[in-house]
Amino acid sequence: MAGSDIGIDLGTASVLVYIKGKGVVLKEPSVVAFDRDTNRIRAIGEEARLMLGRTPGNIVAVRPLRQGVISDYTVTEKMLKHFIQKSVGKSRFRKPRISVCVPSGVTEVEKKAVEDATYQAGARYVDIIEEPIAAAIGAGIDITRPCGNMIVDIGGGTSDIAVISLGGTVVSTSVKIAGDDFDEAIVRYMRKKHNLLIGERTAEDIKIKIGTAFRRPESESMNVRGRNLVTGLPKTIEVTSEETEEALKETTSQIVEAVHSVLEKTPPELAADIADRGIVLTGGGSLLRGLEELIESKTGITTMTAADPMTAVAIGTGKFVEFLSGNGRRDSEN
Repeated sequence: MAGSDIGIDLGTASVLVYIKGKGVVLKEPSVVAFDRDTNRIRAIGEEARLMLGRTPGNIVAVRPLRQGVISDYTVTEKMLKHFIQKSVGKSRFRKPRISVCVPSGVTEVEKKAVEDATYQAGARYVDIIEEPIAAAIGAGIDITRPCGNMIVDIGGGTSDIAVISLGGTVVSTSVKIAGDDFDEAIVRYMRKKHNLLIGERTAEDIKIKIGTAFRRPESESMNVRGRNLVTGLPKTIEVTSEETEEALKETTSQIVEAVHSVLEKTPPELAADIADRGIVLTGGGSLLRGLEELIESKTGITTMTAADPMTAVAIGTGKFVEFLSGNGRRDSEN
């Protein structure tokens, strides 16, 4: 049964589900809203995301994953079950074989937690894959060849940087700085510079619309609404893209430093391959404008973003199942 192979990108910010033969069938925020009084789940995914920062006392909207790791086990399990059922439908002959993606720096205990939650959510068999490998497959790189490829996967909670050759990771690091930290940096900056308190969602809006990591030739601006910390009243101010560059400087430079540290540990032959082939960015966080230019200016290596960075990990996770189908042997059709 072809539909029984599923790849899940279990991200801090969103969960993507890939089904063999169908592609990415679901992409929803990893947010769950539940009622504290009755302990029942009220909403999962996009519906719950709209509730973030806007709920009455008895309803809380939470993200069960923090920095790529399960922080609330039971909620994650329910969320996974919901997404699997939503993408596969209830009527199926057998339990699916699921491969799930985790950041490269997670411990064995954290891997086990993801595995258990996936089994509980209804998997027949679970494969745990490291994010950079999945990202590389999803970005269309042939990872089986003996040449070095560098992947920088910037998600919501973690950034994974790895050099891959012959289907495995040679050098890698995982830093807990990613898209969510970009949002937090903008919130801090607005508070410090403009005495304006804004929420997570507004910060994300600023990042998507005018956020940049590298000085742009033309300046862009947008109006931002929040609460003035001095008067306590709502206020609107204009924010420019130069200000976002200043706000994000510290966080983006930490990612560049991590890229640098991986390059320092890379064997010379592979380093030569990377200088030749360039660095590939994947993950939703890589959509921040100016990141390519920033990494390029600091490393001197051509940097490009994958064709569809948001879904690369999910596609790679799904294809990995095909890659290993059979008794763990590499699949000829891949």
